[in-house]
Amino acid sequence: SEESADKTNLGFIHAFVAAISVIIVSELGDKTFFIAAIMAMRYNRLTVLAGAMLALGLMTCLSVLFGYATTVIPRVYTYYVSTALFAIFGIRMLREGLKMSPDEGQEELEEVQAEIKKKDEELQRTKLLNGPGDVESGPGTTIPQKKWLHFISPIFVQAFTLTFLAEWGDRSQLTTIVLAAREDPYGVAVGGTVGHCLCTGLAVIGGRMIAQKISVRTVTIIGGIVFLAFAFSALFISPDSGF
Repeated sequence: SEESADKTNLGFIHAFVAAISVIIVSELGDKTFFIAAIMAMRYNRLTVLAGAMLALGLMTCLSVLFGYATTVIPRVYTYYVSTALFAIFGIRMLREGLKMSPDEGQEELEEVQAEIKKKDEELQRTKLLNGPGDVESGPGTTIPQKKWLHFISPIFVQAFTLTFLAEWGDRSQLTTIVLAAREDPYGVAVGGTVGHCLCTGLAVIGGRMIAQKISVRTVTIIGGIVFLAFAFSALFISPDSGF
């Protein structure tokens, strides 16, 4: 019984470390990172953080469920298929990183800025139609608002929607599904959520400055190495080891 408990705890820890590692290297400099960073410069940071984290948390749970559903297939198959996918992701990220220019990521930053500007214009039109009290404005507003209104404001909805749509089909979502198929699902869920919290929190606190200074090329190359390391670990860990 004690041996089984130790094995379960070790499986959780291994899944947690794996999830938080791959999420960090996948999300730093990603589109969702830029969305949180830019919106935090314009609007209430707590509102942006709450909307983005709700979207990322929901996406992480859905991804873990998708991955866990594949456990009906014999573990030996899902283990080596997931290992092959990690190797493919790693090689692809290395190739992308080596081909990138040192200032890569500025185009995606400008794309996110244009997308948020478009949403701002839509909010302004809504404000004109419904009155100034219906839409949360930027940080310079003097209109008093109740705290609970921040969590149902258009800015919260905008942060949630943009983040959720940007994350759907993203590398981090696919990675979470693959991890949940081979690791402890609870460890993957917790590790993935913590990883998203760290990246999104960094984006919200550091804002646009971090978004402009971050080297997407370096993060991508490091991410490729991390993915290949997890694929390489399959040579030393048995599929039936429990983690």
